[in-house]
Amino acid sequence: MRDLSALTADDFERCKGETFAVPDGDSEPTDLMLTVVSRLGQHRGHRDPFSLLFVGSPTPFLPQGLYHLDHPVMGELELFLVPIGADRDGVTYEAVFA
Repeated sequence: MRDLSALTADDFERCKGETFAVPDGDSEPTDLMLTVVSRLGQHRGHRDPFSLLFVGSPTPFLPQGLYHLDHPVMGELELFLVPIGADRDGVTYEAVFA
């Protein structure tokens, strides 16, 4: 599992447009595509805050919570995802790094 405290917006920029899989036990994993990496200003801490937007299919809907995501380059991540919008094409989820 990757150490989230060491990751920056630049790490995720390289993966924009790529799919992160959310394993679902015995079922097929749910795929989320990373669509937006937003820098949220500057911070005097160890990194600048940023947010990530992922888009997934309308079903299954993932309620707000902690999810295990797998990516071929980033490896295994555990992110807190919040659904922030939905339409007939899919659901948008956000993860914020402060």
